[in-house]
Order: sequence, then C-alpha cells, then structure tokens
Amino acid sequence: MTAIKHALQRDIFTPNDERLLSIVNVCKAGKKKRNCFLCATVTTERPVQVNVVKVKKSDKGDFYKRQTAWALRDLGVVDAKDAVKESPEFDLHFDKVYKWVASSTVEKNTFISCIWKLNQRYLRKKIDFINVSSQLLEESVPSGENQSVAGGDEEAVDEYQELNAREEQDIEIMMEGCEYAIANAEAFAEKLSRELQVLDGANIQSIMASEKQVNILMKLLDEALKEVDQIELKLSSYEEMLQSVKEQMDQISESNHLIHLSNTNNVKLLSEIEFLVNHMDLAKGHIKALQEGDLTSSRGIEACTNAADALLQCMNVALRPGHDMLHAVKQQQQRFSDLREQFARRLASHLNSVFVQQGHDQSSTLAQHSAELTLPNHHPFHRDLLRYAKLMEWLKNTDYGKYEGLTKNYMDYLSRLYEREIKDFFEVAKIKMTGTTREGKKFATLPRKESAVKQETESLHGSSGKLTGSTSSLNKLSVQSSGNRRSQSSSLLDMGNMSASDLDVADRTKFDKIFEQVLSELEPLCLAEQDFISKFFKLQQHQSTSGTTNEVEEMDGVALSRSYTSGVPQTVSSEKDMIRQMMTKIFRCIEPELNNLIALGDKIDSFNSLYMLVKMSHHVWTAQNVDPASFLSTTLGNVLVTVKRNFDKCISNQMKQMDEVKISKKSKVGILPFVAEFEEFAALAESIFKNAERRGDLDKAYIKLIRAVFDSVEKVANESQKTPRDVVMMENFHHIFATLSRLKISCLEAEKKEAKQKYTDHLQSYVIYSLGQPLEKLNHFFEGVEARVAQGIREEEVSYQLAFNKQELRKVIKEYPGKEVKKGLDNLYKKVDKHLCEEENLLQVVWHSMQDEFIRQYKHFEGLIARCYPGSGITMEFTIQDILDYCSSIAQSH
Repeated sequence: MTAIKHALQRDIFTPNDERLLSIVNVCKAGKKKRNCFLCATVTTERPVQVNVVKVKKSDKGDFYKRQTAWALRDLGVVDAKDAVKESPEFDLHFDKVYKWVASSTVEKNTFISCIWKLNQRYLRKKIDFINVSSQLLEESVPSGENQSVAGGDEEAVDEYQELNAREEQDIEIMMEGCEYAIANAEAFAEKLSRELQVLDGANIQSIMASEKQVNILMKLLDEALKEVDQIELKLSSYEEMLQSVKEQMDQISESNHLIHLSNTNNVKLLSEIEFLVNHMDLAKGHIKALQEGDLTSSRGIEACTNAADALLQCMNVALRPGHDMLHAVKQQQQRFSDLREQFARRLASHLNSVFVQQGHDQSSTLAQHSAELTLPNHHPFHRDLLRYAKLMEWLKNTDYGKYEGLTKNYMDYLSRLYEREIKDFFEVAKIKMTGTTREGKKFATLPRKESAVKQETESLHGSSGKLTGSTSSLNKLSVQSSGNRRSQSSSLLDMGNMSASDLDVADRTKFDKIFEQVLSELEPLCLAEQDFISKFFKLQQHQSTSGTTNEVEEMDGVALSRSYTSGVPQTVSSEKDMIRQMMTKIFRCIEPELNNLIALGDKIDSFNSLYMLVKMSHHVWTAQNVDPASFLSTTLGNVLVTVKRNFDKCISNQMKQMDEVKISKKSKVGILPFVAEFEEFAALAESIFKNAERRGDLDKAYIKLIRAVFDSVEKVANESQKTPRDVVMMENFHHIFATLSRLKISCLEAEKKEAKQKYTDHLQSYVIYSLGQPLEKLNHFFEGVEARVAQGIREEEVSYQLAFNKQELRKVIKEYPGKEVKKGLDNLYKKVDKHLCEEENLLQVVWHSMQDEFIRQYKHFEGLIARCYPGSGITMEFTIQDILDYCSSIAQSH
C-alpha cells in the first residue's frame, strides 16, 4: 500500500500541487468487483482545499488516472454501518449516497479517522459521523503509522521553522567554543543548561532593577492623560465658537456657486449670440449687390457672385438645437429667402434676355464664310456667358426651377440659331459638291425647306452632267461591248476609262475635300458647345475611369460605343444624360443634314461612299477617344451606319450588274467591263483606304467582289459564241492576275494565285485545242504505230507491218514539205489573232506557247522514227530550226 501511495503522490497529486494524506482500496457495494482508490488530499497552496479523490487503474496500461473528485465541504454524512462489529462497508453522503466496500477494516478505519481530523482542522461545517467507534474520533490518536498518515505530516510541516542566518552563525560560534560537544553530548547539554540558568537569573535581576523606571513611567502617563482631558475641553469650546462661522461660510459658498453659474450662463449666451451674428449677418454691400448689382459689367458680376456665395453660406449655416425657435433667427431666415428669390428672379430675367438676343440678333452669318466653307465662331458669346458660370451654379443649388427654365430657354433660342447656320453651311457644301452656284442669292436669307433644297440640288445634278460614277460607267461599258464591233468597242471603252480615271477622279477628290471640311467644321463646333454647356450649367462632363466600362456594339458592321456606369453616383450619370439631351436638341439638324449630304454624294458617284466611310470612321474614332458617350460620338456613329450601308449598297450594285451583263454574239469579248471596273475600284480603294481604320470593311468587300468577278467571268465564257471559252478565261484572268500583282492586296493573295492558275490552265488548253494536229496524216500514221506497240509488238518490229512499213512512212512524210507547214502555221496565226483582243496583248505569248507545243510534237515523231525504224535514214522534210524560222517570220509579217 505504501508503494501505491508513493506512486499516486508522484504521478497524480504532485503535478496538481496536492499532498496525499490517506488512501483506501474500495469497490462499489452490490456490483461486480472493480477496485479503485479513495484518496484524502490537501492542496499545498493557501487557502488549503481538502478533497476526496477517486483514482482508478487505466484499462490500457498499468498507470492510474484521476476519475472523480469531491470537495470535503460537500460531504454531509460518513456512515461506518456498525460501531461495534467490524465491517468493511461504509457510505459517503455527497450530492448522493456512495456505497463502498473497503479491502480491509483497518484501511476503512484509518481513512475515516483522517476524514474526521481534516474536518476538525479545516472545515467550519462539521460532518456527521454515524456508526463510527468513539476511539476513531479522539483528538489524540495512537502513535505509529496511522498518526503519520492521518495528519502528522501536516502538523510537522506547520511546526517546523527554518533557521535564519544569524541563528546559524550563533550556533556555529557556540559549537566552536565547545569542541567536545560532538564527542560528549551530555557535557555539551550540561554546559548549555548552566548558561541558560545564568541568563534567566540575569533577566530576573534586570526586571527587578527596572521597577523604579516603571513607576516613573506610570506617573508620566497619568499626567499625560490629564493634559489630554484639558485639550479636549478647549477643543469643545473652540468648536462651539466656530459653529456660527461655519454657517456664514456655507452661505458665502452657496452665493459663490450662484455667481459662477450665472457667469457660465452668460459666457454660453455670448457664444451663441456671437455664432448667430458671425454666421447669419449679411454685409450691407452684399445686400446692395443682390438687390441692385450690375449684371452687365465684369465688376458687377463679380460683386453679385461674392454676395450670392455669402448669402448661400448664411442660409446653409448649421444651426444649433433651439436656434430655429428664436424670433430673430426666423426673421433673418425670411429675409435671406426674400433676397434669394429676388436675386434669382433678376438673374434669370437677365440671362433670358441674353439668350434671346443671341438667338435673334446673331450678326455673323454664313455669307462671310461662304468662300471658305466655315461655320461661325461662337467663342465670344461663350466667353461672355462664362462670366455667369458661378452664378448659374448658385442658381442650380438654390432655385432649381429657375435654373431648369434657363436651360430650356437656352436650348430653344440657340437651337434656332444653330439650325440657320448649319442649314446654310450644308447648302453651300452641296452647291460646291455639284459645281454650280446660285447667282444673286445671299446666305443670310431665311433657310429654305429641306425638300426645296433637295429638289434644287437634284436639278443641278441633272444639268451638270457629272454623275459618271462606277454605276454609269459600268452600264456604258456593258452597252458598248454588247452593241458594237471590236474597233468601236475599243474606242468607247477608252472613252469610258477616260471619264472614270480623269473626270471622276477630279470630282471625287473635290468631294473628298468638301466632305472632310464639313466634318472638320462640325467637330470643333460641337465640342466647343458641349464644353461650354458643361462649364456654364455646371454639369459633369466626364466620369471617373474606374467606374466606367465601354462596350462596343456592332450594327451593320459599324462599331458604336455605349457607356455603362457602375459604381458612379446617380447624379453624375443623370448630368451626363442632361448634356446629351441638350446637345441633341441644340444640334437636332446635324444628323439629317449629314444624311442628306451623304445621299447627295452617293447619288453623284457611288464610289464617294468609299471616301465617306474612311473620313467618317476616322472622325468617329477620334470622337470616341475623347468621350465615347458624347453627342458628337453618338451622332457620327449613327451617320456612320448610313455610310456603311451605302458602301455595302455600292458593292451589291456592282455585283448585281456583273450578273446582268450581256455580251455581243457577233463581236469578240475581250476584257470584260466588270473586270476593268474591278481594277478601277481596287485602285481607287487602295488609294483611299491607305492607313484607314476601316480596312477590314474593304477587305470583306474585296472578297465578295472578286468572287463575283470570278463567277461572272465563268458565266460569260460559257455563254460566249464568237470567242472561245478558253480565250475569255485566259485573257480576263490574266488581267485580274496583273491587277492583283500590281496592287499587292494582302487579303486577295489566295485569289491572285487562283487567277494565275486559271490563266495558265486555259492558256494551255487553248494552245492544245487551237494547234490541234497540224500534220494530220502523219499524226494518224504514228497513232497507228503507237497502237501496235501497245498491242505487244516490239518497236523495232513495227516496220515489218504492211500498213506501217518504211515505204508508207516515206509516202506520208512527203505530203508535208516545209512550204505546207509554213502555210498551216500562217493560217493558225491568223485564227489566233482573230480570237485575241488587243487590250491584253497576249498574242505573242499564245504564239510562243503554240510554237513550243508544235516542237514538242515534232520531237515526239522523231523519237518514234528513231525507235521503230532504226537505221532507215528516214527524216522529216523540215527541221526544228525551220519551225522556229517559220514562226518568227509569220509573227514579224503580221
């Protein structure tokens, strides 16, 4: 049991700062026997805590673990079951009754005795011990193991005191004086006893000697007490005397408190008055400026602006609680309100008169700018109005109704002014485009209706004879090629090309410059007006970059930018919408006028849509870089859609006319008109779209046009009766290949290779078809020879065949002397010359290819003679050199 006790102390209780005093091995009554230990412990720290701990052996090893702990103060009853008869059973009453059976009666009694002693020593509440022998409950317990277990250790700890350094030193000195103390303890003890007796005697004598001093001290104490009584009497009299003074001082203190409170209130009242005076007092000069200030001079405007700002500050001052209930404050607020209303009314009236004067009395008209095709400059008007910008901001913050009315009036009057100027400007642009002038008419007249202008410009177009674009020239070329002979067609084609390449180029360049001038004048006009509106009406023109995302929408192939706002205050978005609405109303005539101008340009020459697409795209791109959601960007984007549709319509019309082209059945075809038209279109487009933003649209048009050209060439070649199909294909695809090679259009590289391949294939096909078999009988003879060889007869044995012997070969060769051969080649040259056209100049190329093909046949015949008739000495009547001479002389003679 001792070993178990030491093990439990070391493993369980020492880590928890507890000491194990008693232990009993128990098991629960009435159940399967599972032993555990009940331990009585105390803590080593103050205050001491006494616990009863249940310790159980672990199921997984030989070590013990703490299972349950009860505080001894919670123990109500200890029942030993029988005080006379020895029994190992006992009960402990905590929150419930725990019934235990000890392994032995001795352990049970020792544990109960320890519990009793701990209760007596540490607990105020006494535990009831029933059925316990009185011997176990005695204060003094027998010496031995039980005593040490029950509480000896605890008492020993309490009685033990460690020696301090002084006591240690004294003991060492004393033991050094008695060297024999270690050898003879009795002698040392006797010496100590004698010295102690001597010391006690000295103490008694000292006490007896000090009796006299004690008596003197007692007398002094008695006298001191008497003095204290006298002092107390004096203090009581003094206190009675000061009682009246205390009452007076209390009254003075209360009076001082009231004075301090009054001063504090006065300081606060002064602070409130100063606050109201400083923040709600408007200077007389400001009042006079608001009532009578001059709104026409710069100095007067500045004074009114300062006065309006001061008034706004006074009206917007943050009043403290209770101020709004003061009658003076209410009167001042009413006065401020009246001043604000009066000045707002006067300011609105003045600005309205300025707007009316600007709208009706604008002196700078387009008559002064007609020669340069420029729009009037509104910078002086904007500069004068911007002096009122701060007052407009004040009006916006104080009286939004009048601010809104001024905005509406500005849009009404300025829209009329801009409409007159812009319509006159576009009318001059249309007249310059058509190349006619209006005599005796001034541009300052009232603008005519749009229908009248359109009718006049249309009549001017009809009389000018300048509508010679791609459509008219294409029709002219197709009609000429279908109704005339070769020479007549060629001359008319030259005339058509002259018109397209000389007259049309000049007109198109002129149109391009005028259209660019129109856009260049409109763009700064709109940007200047938009900038003025944002500054004068104090509207947010630009949003923050972090809150704006631009989304590009494509409509009919045209990129239009739309702006979406995320995380931006609603006021910013609404103010940007207000700018767009104002610009839309002021410049409502720009978009229809631009569309009319575009329609006129397209009617003059459909190729003008190329110029307009490039110019309009560039201006849209520039406007979107400045502000994607601005009026200018939106308007130009909408017009760009129309331009793109006209461009697509131009391409579609050319493709349609390719399908409708007809050729003459009696004259040769030559270079088809739409092939020449494609060359003209491509050359013009490359010059226009050089470094342009809309290059992708042109590339798509190229693909559509070239495929239509290819298909139409095939169609015409199949329908041609006068000119062989191979000649039509060869000449036209050669022309297409030459055009693509010269222009170097990157997106048509595949079509260029295809055109070259078609040209080569049809050249070879035409050569083989036209040359045919110039030595017909000789060809038939050698075909029979090749047939015999194919049947299995050896080449050197063919000469033994009756129909193909040497005699028959010589007979056939004699029928083709050199003179006959030259005559046949001359007829072939004339035939080829009839088929080919002069424009493409392919006669010598075709003739050289026929010469090579004829020489190839000649060499084939010579090879067959050498293999099938070896050693016969048979040769042709003419040589390869003769063929070359014949061909050269024939070409030179023609």
